[in-house]
Amino acid sequence: MERYVGVRDCMVDGEAFAADAREAVYRAIHTRRDVRDQFLSDPLPDDLVRRLLEAAHAAPSVGFMQPWSFILVRSEETKHAAWEAFSKANAEAEAMFADEKRDLYRSLKLEGIRKAPLSIIVTCDPDRAGPVVLGRTHNPRMDVYSTVCAVQNLWLAARAEGVGVGWVSIFHDDDVRALLGIPRRIEIVAWLCLGYVRELYQEPELAVKGWRQRLDLDQLICEERWIDQDNK
Repeated sequence: MERYVGVRDCMVDGEAFAADAREAVYRAIHTRRDVRDQFLSDPLPDDLVRRLLEAAHAAPSVGFMQPWSFILVRSEETKHAAWEAFSKANAEAEAMFADEKRDLYRSLKLEGIRKAPLSIIVTCDPDRAGPVVLGRTHNPRMDVYSTVCAVQNLWLAARAEGVGVGWVSIFHDDDVRALLGIPRRIEIVAWLCLGYVRELYQEPELAVKGWRQRLDLDQLICEERWIDQDNK
């Protein structure tokens, strides 16, 4: 006879983690970095990659739509073509900055596509849960926001595994679509470069190199209603 599963049977312990486990979570959050040039060439084992993908797939999603998919790229030929797409867009981006920022921009390494042994392209399928999705009825971007949660899950799991991650966002969508055969209706959310690293910057690389500093959290907190940050 089939056993009825009640709500209580589906619940797990909601107590706080033990101190050491809690500290490990916060350590992953605060030491996570956007890696560009510290990748080692060693390939990532399949079981490790699977764990990272499972962490991504465990992300929260509005309406439990789970709109994400993952394309794994290891081919040097494909990575080189992606780097060429990045380089074209990067030259365009450089020209958008004022003269005083342009030299600093030029000195930054903004991708690790060729150096990292693995790239994972994270996409979003807006149709996966049907035309009407619980929680997306009044904000159609909730599918993309949910997909970004998957990116963050993967990134934090990678940090715990000693794997660096770099997010490449400087490219034209059409170039990547053509390279990877991604349909028009599918949104490209992230091109992630992954690989082992020996060391990481103590602070975000863009802060270390003087591009931008971390904002003061106290200046970003409002109570009860919005307050213009510039006038606080």
